[in-house]
Formats: sequence, structure tokens, C-alpha cells
Amino acid sequence: MNIFSKDAALTRLSLTNPVHFLALGFGSGLAAKAPGTFGTLAAIPLYLIMAPLSLPWYLALTLLSVIAGFYICDKAAKDMGVHDHGAIVWDEIAGLLITMIAAPAGWIWLLVGFALFRFFDIIKPWPIRWLDAKVKGGFGIMIDDVLAGIFALGCLQGLAYYLG
Repeated sequence: MNIFSKDAALTRLSLTNPVHFLALGFGSGLAAKAPGTFGTLAAIPLYLIMAPLSLPWYLALTLLSVIAGFYICDKAAKDMGVHDHGAIVWDEIAGLLITMIAAPAGWIWLLVGFALFRFFDIIKPWPIRWLDAKVKGGFGIMIDDVLAGIFALGCLQGLAYYLG
């Protein structure tokens, strides 16, 4: 069984190109199955590095990941010749960082945040599904995951409030 995708569009990218490396989630997007989940997993070490930062710094870096993601995802999609290819997972990384804004400390909260983000990213309730279908380019690739992250953030904060 091959764990890496053999999609021909991927031959147009190179992990030595910094934009491609980021778009592919440090290589996690190359997984043959569930690249979005692997991309979200790749966000965990980044989150763990950022978690001890003050809220303003965490927010600034998360915003930077979203803004940079518009370019990163757009460039990789154009280089591949495929809009929103499954291997492009920078949007999942940014989405998890959004989910975890001001999250309580602890692995259980990280696991719950991970599960909530994946739920909203996969189910795509309105308006996420509509935006995913209608908006193109780097902004289109990013916006559904940004909204999934915001939905998951709201649920995570609600759980923290009621359980805390």
C-alpha cells in the first residue's frame, strides 16, 4: 500500500520550493488518503509552538497564516493547474490555528478542537459549502477552512465555558 498520492498534478510541485512546501503542509498533503486530516495533524506542532504566546501574538501569527495562505494556496493551485487540489492543506493548518484561539490548555482541548475543526471542514454547513463552491482562487481555497475554524472556535469556546 502506498501512503503517498501518485496524482500527476503533484509532479508540478516541489517540496524544495518554499511556497509548495507550505501549501502541501510540510509534505503532509501528499498522503494518499485523507490529506486534509494529515494537514490538520501537521498544524499541531505549529499550534504547540504558538500556544504559549500572548493572545495578541497568537492572533497576529494566525492572521498572518491566513493572509499568507491566500497567496500560498493560489500559487500552488496555479502551478498544479487544479483549483483546490486535496494536497493543498495550508488552509487546514490555518483553520486549526483559528479553532485553537484562546483554547484552554491541555491535550483534551486540542483533541476536541481538532475533531470540531475536521467536523466542520468535512460537513461544510451553510455558508461554508456555498463559499467552497462559488469562490475561486487562493481566497476561495482558504475561506471555507477559515469559516470552519471560526465555527469550531465558537463550539470549543462554548464547551470551555459550560464545562469550565
